[in-house]
Amino acid sequence: MKQQIEVIVKKIEPDVNLEFEGAAGSAKGTDLDADEHNHQQQIRKLVIGSAIFAAGVILNLSNVLELAIFLVSYVIVGGGVLVRAAKGIICGQIFSEHFLMSIATIGAFFVGEYPEGVAVMLFYLVGEMFQDRAVDHSRRSISSLMDIRPDYANLKVGEELRKVSPEDIAIGDIIVVKPGEKVPLDGTVIEGTSTVDTSALTGESVPRELEPGNQALSGFINKNGVLTIEVTKKIRESTVAKILDLVQNAGSRKAPTENFITRFARYYTPVVVFGALALAVIPPLFIEGATFADWIYRALVFLVVSCPCALVISIPLGFFGGIGGASKRGILIKGSNYLEALNNVETVVFDKTGTLTKGVFEVSQINSQNGFTNEELLEYAAYAESYSNHSIATSIIGAYAGGIDKNRIENYEEIAGNGIKVTVDGKEVLAGNTRLMISENIEYEKFVSWGTVVHVAINKRYAGNIVITDEVKPDSADTIKAIKSLGIGRTVMLTGDLKTVGDKIGTQLGLDEVYSELLPADKVEKLEYIMSSQKSSKGKVVFVGDGINDAPVLRRADIGMAMGGLGSDAAIEAADIVIMTDEPSKIATAIRVARKTRSIVSQNIIFALGVKAILLVLGAMGVATMWEAVFGDMGVALITIFNAMRAMNSMGG
Repeated sequence: MKQQIEVIVKKIEPDVNLEFEGAAGSAKGTDLDADEHNHQQQIRKLVIGSAIFAAGVILNLSNVLELAIFLVSYVIVGGGVLVRAAKGIICGQIFSEHFLMSIATIGAFFVGEYPEGVAVMLFYLVGEMFQDRAVDHSRRSISSLMDIRPDYANLKVGEELRKVSPEDIAIGDIIVVKPGEKVPLDGTVIEGTSTVDTSALTGESVPRELEPGNQALSGFINKNGVLTIEVTKKIRESTVAKILDLVQNAGSRKAPTENFITRFARYYTPVVVFGALALAVIPPLFIEGATFADWIYRALVFLVVSCPCALVISIPLGFFGGIGGASKRGILIKGSNYLEALNNVETVVFDKTGTLTKGVFEVSQINSQNGFTNEELLEYAAYAESYSNHSIATSIIGAYAGGIDKNRIENYEEIAGNGIKVTVDGKEVLAGNTRLMISENIEYEKFVSWGTVVHVAINKRYAGNIVITDEVKPDSADTIKAIKSLGIGRTVMLTGDLKTVGDKIGTQLGLDEVYSELLPADKVEKLEYIMSSQKSSKGKVVFVGDGINDAPVLRRADIGMAMGGLGSDAAIEAADIVIMTDEPSKIATAIRVARKTRSIVSQNIIFALGVKAILLVLGAMGVATMWEAVFGDMGVALITIFNAMRAMNSMGG
């Protein structure tokens, strides 16, 4: 199977080196070593070829010796181009930049312009060296993220520690992370406190404190104390594995601009080849006094200028740099198509809990009624919520001082979007929202509150309510202002919470619209309404969420953004962009990065096509020489590549 894959790939792209999964551990080091070896080879070719070329230019030699000297120099600096052109022809990829360079320089030798033929290859080699360095720089910047891959784990077996591969660790195993070591797998801290460096995941330099009960994510670096962690995910499902997968596959989803340039080059190259052929043959036949030597030289200049490498290399490099610049700030973009789509955002739709609010709930009020005490109300509510992992349930269980005896619980039933029905000590307990009370025909007291209200009924009798409040994130208000300052017209919030809560937060943050008391299916329906009725044909709608119930909405939106630090696996999987810091302000940062990247890409397209168009005309008129042609090809390519590299440093400013 591997051999078949190699045959197919080599036919399409002869110079590609294949790496198969399984050698992943050594691939990174091998690639970097190979890059350095190739660079050293290029330098040797350049030095030797340049010395021989200089001798041919300086020394006054006979025609035969002059030809021999320049041919040797030509083969040294341009032999690789000739080989790649030949391979391309054999594989059916005729109209490549290597083919254009080979035809142009060989033609220069035939018309007696030996120095210019060698000079083209010489400058082409210099250009390739800078290109390779630029691409390597981008690759290294992106692949530096690979340093978060764990090398080993300290597995605790009894009182003994064994250094093992993270792949050998199972869920439930206990591992120990010492100061200076990476956290190898996701888990819960069960012993020890320490400061951890999260910058590899979040891009933020501020350290985070971990203590028993906190979540430790793979990729964190332990700074001081010893942490004992119970593993909750295997290595393949861990945070570090998902991030690496996102980064490694980001280039597979091309932006429309990249696809356009690829298609453009496919048709553009053969057109200029036949145009050059016509330029060499037709004028001498119809223009009095025109010579084939003169017009062939013009055609060769035309060919050198026409190479599309400036566009083919710099455009993908610009998007690659933009993705890298975003990743430095803890924003993982799954493809350049999503990066480009951020330029057309017209509406940003937010989930509430965990997105605009912290998602950390606390019981703020207990209001018992009908003869029940506050202690009884809290106890029954805690037992009802004891099987749920929802943050509201966790806050109620945390407020209940007693332990939960699961033997007292029977007939547990979760009613989606409404609440819980369960039997505790033989009594039917209902805990949920107003919809649950209405559906079960329970007369309840309407209670207006800032927070989330959980109503409780025992044996069909209303027992009271518990108020849980959630705090708005510090940068949520600034996020809305920043988004509006970018010219994005509408901000919307969708929440399953009460209308009073939703409206309160909407007013506090300055949101344009708030839709409350929505079930997961309602959120999808509301988003589809926004997308179908309130955006232009090219406009995009972003949805930002973090919970499991947000996954369908994230998938349905034009661009789905997930909060990755505290967000659910389902949300991160469904999203197109993951914000590792859980800061909504990174939404505006991502849009700024996208706009800067688009600006750089547009500059490169206009500059490259503009210069080439001018030099193509001058070459056809006989004004431009092969030296100007070299600038029109490699000079333009280098300028656009260095410009594209600015996207890597894009910080959203």
